[in-house]
Amino acid sequence: MSERNGFVVWLTGLSAAGKSTIAGIVAGELEQRGVLVERLDGDVVRENLTKDLGFSKEDRDENVARIGWVASRVARAGAGVVVSAISPYDEARKIARSRVEEHAAFVLVYVATSIEECTRRDPKGLYARANAGEIATFTGVSDPYEEPADAELRIQTEGRTPEESAALVLAKLEELGLLRQEVAA
Repeated sequence: MSERNGFVVWLTGLSAAGKSTIAGIVAGELEQRGVLVERLDGDVVRENLTKDLGFSKEDRDENVARIGWVASRVARAGAGVVVSAISPYDEARKIARSRVEEHAAFVLVYVATSIEECTRRDPKGLYARANAGEIATFTGVSDPYEEPADAELRIQTEGRTPEESAALVLAKLEELGLLRQEVAA
């Protein structure tokens, strides 16, 4: 892989699984190692790029498709892209993977956090609202989340700090030859 080739690290998992937190740490570390990095966070993308979409299966699939297309373009230009998006459906993730792999490496990271732990964390109060019936289609409660069988990395976050989880992602990137191993001084 040439120096110009970018890559996409795609973190998927339930709401409040820790995707955005881990993605921020990974992106920061990549920048410190001299990698040109762009983050595509699901909430930020919805606010700025996919505001026209709702939360039906079709709209969620379109959201993932758009994120995948943008990620593929940025990675093609040589940057590392760190995506953090629920992306609940397997077929949509596979389409995003195929778009990216036309130009760059794709590393799927399943942030495997139990529904109980996500509900406990619930920083936005979404699980409480979904369980009260205030949110009609909420992933993991009233809408499915299809766990990926093809993830390059599965991170169980319970009992692990976000920094420890991010270190696993960075180690995977090193193992795959997408990131030079950091040498201790």
